[in-house]
Amino acid sequence: MYWIDHVVVAVEDLDAAAIRWREGFGLDSAPGGVHPAWGTGNRIVPLGPTYVELIAVLDPTKAATTDLGRAVGEVSSAGDAPLVWCVGTDDLEGTALRLGLDIGGGSRRRPDGVELRWRSTGLEAALAAPWRPFFISWDVEPDSHPGRGFVHHTVDAPGIAWLEVACEPAALVAWLGGEAMPVRFVDGRPGLRGFGLSTARGTIEIRSP
Repeated sequence: MYWIDHVVVAVEDLDAAAIRWREGFGLDSAPGGVHPAWGTGNRIVPLGPTYVELIAVLDPTKAATTDLGRAVGEVSSAGDAPLVWCVGTDDLEGTALRLGLDIGGGSRRRPDGVELRWRSTGLEAALAAPWRPFFISWDVEPDSHPGRGFVHHTVDAPGIAWLEVACEPAALVAWLGGEAMPVRFVDGRPGLRGFGLSTARGTIEIRSP
């Protein structure tokens, strides 16, 4: 079983992006953490069962040596832009076996000291062809999922309503093992082109510049 876990948005500056999202959309964010292995850091926009991850390069030298760091730097140079999307699963091993992928682990410590741990697969494939999602399984209590973080949104934001993806539909269906996702297929350069956040005031639409 698959579901949308989060969408990653590349930004040039985390603090500036936090202000834009708060003032422009009414969506607050919380400090996430630092990824020393990638040269990046993030902030989290919690949306209940899902979330938006704002990610930026913090260490340009290190980022230039990693696929993720380079992708964040390149995409964010034109402004805030969707980078990749992530699908949660209750069968990470089965997914990795089906697609011939390796599983890796990760962790970060929140500012309050709580350690978040996860396992994932397919990130490299998603960065190479960003119409693909990567897959994640969280090793945390449900209340510690990043989407459940406490922030001060000024709009009710139940979650991610849809994604716009440019690719051959059959390729994405095959990548997801035939499971349906709330995806709108669009024309243009292959990749994640945008997404919609459902709120009490209507849908907030985020698209690549």
